[in-house]
Amino acid sequence: MNDKKNPEELWAMQKAKLKLIFAHLHEDDFQYDYGKKDVMLKNLELKLGKSREELEQLLLGL
Repeated sequence: MNDKKNPEELWAMQKAKLKLIFAHLHEDDFQYDYGKKDVMLKNLELKLGKSREELEQLLLGL
């Protein structure tokens, strides 16, 4: 059995877990235009009160 997940599946799981941990996050907080992932991450940093490093560590731990 192949347990590897494609990037879309992995991101969907990470988003779901973040929404469970931080109930004030909504699907709109994860929307971004192609090539503007950094904008979305910056908005998440601000909304969560986390640094980029903290956010990345949080995502890696999910």
